[in-house]
Amino acid sequence: MSTSPPPTPPSRAPNPGEDRFEQITTPCEWIESYRPGGLHPIHIGDVFQDGRYKVIRKLGEGSFSTVWLARDTTEHRYVALKINRSESTEWADEQRILLSIYQVAPSQAAHYVTQLLDNFEHSGPNGIHQCFVFEPMGPNANTMVENLPQFKVRTFGMRVRYPLNMARTILKQSLEALAFLHKNGIAHGDFQPGNILFSLNNIDSVAEDLLRQEESVESHSISPPVRRLDGKEDRWAPRYLCVGQPLAAFTNYTDNIKIKLSDMCGAYFFAHPPTKPIIPTGLRAPELILTGAVNDTFDIWSFGCLLFELVIGFQLFCVPWCRSDVETDDDHLLQLTRYLGPLPDELYKRWETSSLYFTPQRELYNCVIGGVREGEEPVMLEPSAIEDYFDEYKPDIDEEEASEIKSLIRRILQYDPADRPTPAEILRDPWFRRA
Repeated sequence: MSTSPPPTPPSRAPNPGEDRFEQITTPCEWIESYRPGGLHPIHIGDVFQDGRYKVIRKLGEGSFSTVWLARDTTEHRYVALKINRSESTEWADEQRILLSIYQVAPSQAAHYVTQLLDNFEHSGPNGIHQCFVFEPMGPNANTMVENLPQFKVRTFGMRVRYPLNMARTILKQSLEALAFLHKNGIAHGDFQPGNILFSLNNIDSVAEDLLRQEESVESHSISPPVRRLDGKEDRWAPRYLCVGQPLAAFTNYTDNIKIKLSDMCGAYFFAHPPTKPIIPTGLRAPELILTGAVNDTFDIWSFGCLLFELVIGFQLFCVPWCRSDVETDDDHLLQLTRYLGPLPDELYKRWETSSLYFTPQRELYNCVIGGVREGEEPVMLEPSAIEDYFDEYKPDIDEEEASEIKSLIRRILQYDPADRPTPAEILRDPWFRRA
């Protein structure tokens, strides 16, 4: 390894061909995120806040942070330690929202939203990082299904999805949390399975050795050593990356399921909406795609998509990465029109590239994203109402209940925001009264 000091990396993410490190294929955060303004390098055993919080396990990572299980040596309990990117400003909104709801309704907030226990700043090689200390939680709704006993051994063609009653419980409790937030004039803003967390059994009496993450490449717990392409030692990145290990074994998922909403960095007060919400691509409401306008019903639209996803086992609107944002939007809008029907006139006229797919009479003639290439023929997909799409993949449930679910999805996914029901109205739906 070269002994000459390496140059300070730029604060921006690298362009293609400007990578600092050898590629890492282990399922972790992007190694190039470790740079000034980026993530803070962390290893198992690191301590924070004058030694109070000792890192023992990685729970996961997001776009703006990494999250770790830590031992609080002062209160003798385990906590979730969220370390934000130093250049990130989203933490300020999250903190403001959390403090507000816990001030207005502390007992209800603790029931529906992960509890903020402490916050502090930490200085590292990549800048000043805002750190949040939360109650520890189990896997999110995306991950927990993978850990159910019936899916430990996979067979060809097996559909990995929640049992229907479990899916309904998760959806109902997350909807109750949304109802609480909306009642207090707050939108979650990033309502998705990754932000729906299962509560843990009490783990404070569990020995640290049983929870500590193994620092072993062979056990796929950490990545191979991080290496710079130029062979120099790097002070801005960790020696290795940790694989997220949610606490599935300590989660009660058989009875008395309890979930909470997490990650409020995308949340906002209805009275002060953001200019650019951070909603995942496939969960965007059509008016956000076409007008950029923000309203109070985005959580509801996302919930309608998640209702389909948790019952069926895959995303309703699966929008892959395209060559441009325009083509990504086109793909999404074509899926919307295919399953939900034609866009209303006031939205359709905002679709600047609609002529690549529709005639002037608004008849669909092509489904090739980006338009028909020279010398090629248009491609058409058979129209399929969302009810037919549901029936094609539905779980083994009776027709009466299937009809209730389809009717509820259709009722929620309305093009006109004014026609979308509130969380409280959805909770009174016949399907949720079965729970």
